[in-house]
Amino acid sequence: GLDRFDARKRVVELLEAEGALEKVEDRVIATPFGDRSGVVIEPWLTDQWYVDAAKLAGPALEATRSGAIRIVPKTWEKTWFNWLENIQPWCVSRQLWWGHRIPAWYGIEFEPSPTSADGSSGLDQKGIKTFVAESEEEVREQALAYVREIGLAGAPGTEQSTPIVETEAEASELWMKGECYPLWRDQDVLDTWFSSALWPFATLGWPEQTEELARHYPNDLLISGFDIIFFWDARMAMQGIHLMGERPWKTLYLHGLVRDPKGRKMSKTLGNTVDPLGLIDRFGADALRFTLAAMESQGRDIKLDEKRVEGYRNFATKLWNAARFCQANGIGASAGLEPPQATLPVNRWIVGETVKTVHALDLSLADLRFDESANILYHFVWATFCDWYLELIKPVSSADERGRIDDETKAVAAWVLDQILVMLHPFMPFITEELWNANARPYPLIVAKWPMPDARALDPEAGPEVDWLIRLVSGIRAARAELNVPPGAKLPLHVKDCADGTRGRLERHDAALRRLARVESIAFGEASGGAAQVVVDEATYILPLEGVIDIEAERSRLAKAAEAAEKERDSLAGRLGNPSFVERAKPEAVEKARADHSEKASDAEKYRAALARLG
Repeated sequence: GLDRFDARKRVVELLEAEGALEKVEDRVIATPFGDRSGVVIEPWLTDQWYVDAAKLAGPALEATRSGAIRIVPKTWEKTWFNWLENIQPWCVSRQLWWGHRIPAWYGIEFEPSPTSADGSSGLDQKGIKTFVAESEEEVREQALAYVREIGLAGAPGTEQSTPIVETEAEASELWMKGECYPLWRDQDVLDTWFSSALWPFATLGWPEQTEELARHYPNDLLISGFDIIFFWDARMAMQGIHLMGERPWKTLYLHGLVRDPKGRKMSKTLGNTVDPLGLIDRFGADALRFTLAAMESQGRDIKLDEKRVEGYRNFATKLWNAARFCQANGIGASAGLEPPQATLPVNRWIVGETVKTVHALDLSLADLRFDESANILYHFVWATFCDWYLELIKPVSSADERGRIDDETKAVAAWVLDQILVMLHPFMPFITEELWNANARPYPLIVAKWPMPDARALDPEAGPEVDWLIRLVSGIRAARAELNVPPGAKLPLHVKDCADGTRGRLERHDAALRRLARVESIAFGEASGGAAQVVVDEATYILPLEGVIDIEAERSRLAKAAEAAEKERDSLAGRLGNPSFVERAKPEAVEKARADHSEKASDAEKYRAALARLG
């Protein structure tokens, strides 16, 4: 009844009192302490139950080798095989309050007693007899067979004569009272991972053959962290094949761990843990969800930076504003799943771009490239749809009449927006469902049909024409920004060496160029004086700058900026070329130096290009 530390002192006192203690030596030993309890952890040897894991591992290995189980990324196959091929017996005994009880029961074991003088013999108690069974009915049958085998007097013949109690003490008491053979069950529960390995089928009603079990087992895909590839994933495969006769899933996808912005594992000691609920409160659940998808590159951990989450919050805001713009301009729900008929180049172009996006998204999801899928959607929604299509269809208002969007464009824009909401729904379910239901719908977004890419919607002429317009506007905008042209200044545009096809495009898109590129007029031929030049395909586009900026001062500024960027670029290149720095410096310092070098190299190239524009 004493605490073990007090008991040890008492043992020494008793030994000394008996004169049986030779000496006590001081020893320094490694003493482990429990993280939660703060007390010393000491071994307590008990009987433990083991599973023959090597027997279970064989079919799981064969399923992987045959391709019945596919591991993504493939680099984890080596780890999977190494563990299963060298697997040890699995101790499944756990001393916990909750869990699946070990399916083992105990009874008294007997042996024949020595023959007496009169030639009679009996049974002596030998120890504990173990029975392992899948049910109480089965264990009672085993117990009955045992007592009949040994010829125990008054062998039980009914279920009531084989009572099952909780403890050995209760069993002994019943045995002494009369004619029964009591059993008591092992107190331990199964290892958590043993119970977890039953999850793919136990959650579906197993061992009963339910409709859910027939429908959902085996499953297609398991997504798991690589850190539990042994604890859970391999054991699910082992037990699924053993108990169900078939692997639990066809593909195992192993994702990386979420780390801090410096790549360190999150821990309370370092103080670098991130509360996801805090991020959700600040940026929204959709932004966090999209961030994790966009950063999930196969085989790599996620360096979670709040700036990325904030950036994707801005993406959600961009989508929200685009949907509100459509609603304000009479663009509602699409009329059907098929793309509407379109005649305008800009509408034929956006339909084709949407079909291309659906096709690319399907391919990336099939390859389990969630980062690529998120980036495909991000660039299509932000750049293609919001920055270009909505700008190109935006009505031009005059002083006496409000500009309006034509019916064809409304139908196309509605269809494209609906396709975007469906494609984005798995990544950003909350905002997409909200925007979907902003218009009258017969069903919620979560049950909407997935888009089907139809190559017939691709237009071989409209795509290249709008792409040309985007490249031209982008080039003019870049030139204006690089040369510090005031944003509100409208410049004449001179075009030389253009083909007849380009001349026709300029005429068709005159209004868009004037609005999006801040062009005052379009003329064909050379321009006099200082000017910026933009080359798109065969034509050169000239923006006269006399009187708009100080050309000599701008040339001097760009030259100095280019020289400074090149100097820093070369300095960083020298540092990165030094093996001593790369090998001895902290990894984050090396990574920062590489990022800085790339940035300075890009700046130098940009400034030199701007100088070249000025001639």
